[in-house]
Amino acid sequence: MPKEKNLGEFEILVLAALVHLGREAYGVSIWQEIETRTGQTVSLGAIYATLHRLEKKSHVLSRMGAATNERGGRAKRHYEITDGGKAQFEKSLTVLKNMTSGIAPWPEAPA
Repeated sequence: MPKEKNLGEFEILVLAALVHLGREAYGVSIWQEIETRTGQTVSLGAIYATLHRLEKKSHVLSRMGAATNERGGRAKRHYEITDGGKAQFEKSLTVLKNMTSGIAPWPEAPA
């Protein structure tokens, strides 16, 4: 079995949003969580593409919720991180911590 590659930056952001939001996370709530916490603008399409990729890797599960009146009778697709996704998320965070450990702030430029 090939060794699993580390997650990309955006995959880490999406999984972190899932951890923060819990089992009721859905596309728009994930998008809002990332934009709020990072201060960056991201496209909803990028969220869904990443969720699909993570689901193919078995890091995320999705399920359809109940239809709601505020959505015109349509249901939301909810997402949650799997145990394998949690393990890969933790591994990727450890790699980042190891690589950035001991890096001091940039020195100030001479005046």
